Amino acid sequence: MSVHEVTPTRSVLLDLKRRIKLSKSGYKIMKMKRDGLIIEFFEIMEKAKKMRESVTSDYELAMEKITVAMAVEGEIAVKSAAYALKTEPTVVVGSKSIMGMMVPKVEADLSRSSILTKGYGVISTSAYIEEASKAFEKLLETLVRAAEIETTMKRLLDEIEKTKRRVNALEFKVIPELEEAEAFVEFRLEEMERENTIRLKHLKRKGEAAAE
Repeated sequence: MSVHEVTPTRSVLLDLKRRIKLSKSGYKIMKMKRDGLIIEFFEIMEKAKKMRESVTSDYELAMEKITVAMAVEGEIAVKSAAYALKTEPTVVVGSKSIMGMMVPKVEADLSRSSILTKGYGVISTSAYIEEASKAFEKLLETLVRAAEIETTMKRLLDEIEKTKRRVNALEFKVIPELEEAEAFVEFRLEEMERENTIRLKHLKRKGEAAAE
């Protein structure tokens, strides 16, 4: 806002004071939100770090188990057991709120299947294939939780940047410009009041001189 665009009137001054008050209030709220989001981000980042380690370890274990199963039982036996599976995981993606910001909430029915309900025979399938199956079930659970945490972390980072820009705009542009306009209007009103006072005194003296 340029001071040259402001009309120096009492109503404009009152409006500027109101806008400054609202802007400062908004600045405090946005700053608190930014700080809160940063705290949430670091907490989520710590969870994400641990989850990445879990994904890596679970993946390595699953690959180790499947490699052993294929080496002992053969590729065809392992694939046959995989194709015989009857159950499939159910994943529902919803949302939850963190400081007014919506982030994904992943709910999955990944309950471990028993060997009797998996679809392949107990006798025809070895313990190596069963161990590989359990390892991949655990990896799938970890991946679902990791997806929620990673997405939440990205959303938080985007919201922090957005909130930071708003805070900076209020602090360094909006509020200073409003205060500058307020100072200009107050100065002009005082100046106009002095001019009116001088004019009235001058008219008074002219009137007194004419009366004599």
